[in-house]
Amino acid sequence: MGAVPCGVKTPAIESKGILKGKRLALMAQEGRGKARAERSHDQVTASESEREVAVFSAFTLVEVVMSLAIATLLFSGILTAYIQMNRQAEWAGYALAAHSIGTHQIEQARSAVWDYSINKNELTNLNLLAWSYNATTKVGTGYTTSILDLPISGTNIVVVTNFVTVKMLSLTGFTNAQVQMVTVDTVWRFLTLRGNRLFTNRTASYFGPDNQDASSL
Repeated sequence: MGAVPCGVKTPAIESKGILKGKRLALMAQEGRGKARAERSHDQVTASESEREVAVFSAFTLVEVVMSLAIATLLFSGILTAYIQMNRQAEWAGYALAAHSIGTHQIEQARSAVWDYSINKNELTNLNLLAWSYNATTKVGTGYTTSILDLPISGTNIVVVTNFVTVKMLSLTGFTNAQVQMVTVDTVWRFLTLRGNRLFTNRTASYFGPDNQDASSL
C-alpha cells in the first residue's frame, strides 16, 4: 500500500470525525436539556417554597379575632385607669378645699375672747347659724355655709356646710383647769359613678383661757 499524502482525509477518518461530532452535539444537547430540567425543577421548588412561606406567615381569622380582643382589653384597662386617676385627683382637690374651709372656721373660733378675769367667753356665742348653747352640758352647736374654693364655670359651684360643736372639757387631774374643744365637720358632695355622695372633713382644736393668771381661774 502506498502512503497517504498529507492533508488528504480518508473516508474512515471522516466517518470517525462525523460520529465524534454527532456524539459531542448529542452530549451538549443532553447537557442543555438537563440544565433546563434542573432550572425548571429549581423554579418549581422555589415557587412551592414561596407558597409554603406565604401560607405559614398569614394569620387565621381566630388569631385576628383574639388579637383584637386582647388589644381591646388592654386599651380599655388603660382608659379606665386614666379616668380613675382623674377622678381621684378631682376628689383630692375637693377634699383639700373643704379642709381649708374647716381650718378657716377653726381660726375664727381662735380669734374669740375667753378671759375669766373679765368674765367673757365668746366661744359660747359664736356667730353661727342656728346657734344654741346648753349651759348645763356646756355644749354649743351651730353651722355655716360656704363655697368650695375651686375653679368655677357657669353655675357648677359646690356648697359646703360646716357643722360646728363647742364643748367644755376639764383636764384630767386638774379641778380648776378647763379647755374648750371646737370641732368643725365640713360636709360636701361629690359626683361619683353611683351619683352624688356626701363626704366629711373633720377639723378639731383645743383652746384654753386667754388669761394665764391662775388666781383668775
